[in-house]
Amino acid sequence: MRVLALIALVALSACGSPSGDSVGGATRSESQALNDAATMLDNNAVAPMVGNETATKSR
Repeated sequence: MRVLALIALVALSACGSPSGDSVGGATRSESQALNDAATMLDNNAVAPMVGNETATKSR
């Protein structure tokens, strides 16, 4: 029984973050890479079309 408790304790201690360098489950470098990618996508985004001009013209 003690062996089982010791195994559970060791397994639970491995669940923590290895260092204080992670933010939200990602490391700081991964977080920065995701932010850079989001910024790039935002800069390349095209404004959405409000209406289709050819469909709204009367004949």
